[in-house]
Amino acid sequence: QKQVVEYGGGSVQPGGSLKLSCVASGFISENYAIGWFRQAAGKGREGVACVSHMEGRTHYAEFAKGRFTISRDNAKGAVNLEMNALKGEDTADYYCGVSLDPSVDVCYRALSNKREYDLWGQGTQVTVSS
Repeated sequence: QKQVVEYGGGSVQPGGSLKLSCVASGFISENYAIGWFRQAAGKGREGVACVSHMEGRTHYAEFAKGRFTISRDNAKGAVNLEMNALKGEDTADYYCGVSLDPSVDVCYRALSNKREYDLWGQGTQVTVSS
């Protein structure tokens, strides 16, 4: 059974850092495009960053550029999201999504829409507050 689980959420002060991990089981994560998304209270789910499985391209939302880094740890079957210089507006539930069609790299050209992803984890909560 394919599934992903997110880890690493928590509470941090503004300016702090967190590292989120999306750990896959039941499939080889490096063969699929994977994205990180977030959903703040009362808002829709928005893309944060994605990593392609063809050439390892990465794409970021404007708010994430320069502060967040997405990377693969294939030995652990994980995709990590390192977040630095966190702000109050980064407070949200963070989810990873997997596009389960290996013949299509939904992250090859740009940060793709949530509709491109088929498999989701339960999310991990990030709170940025002083």
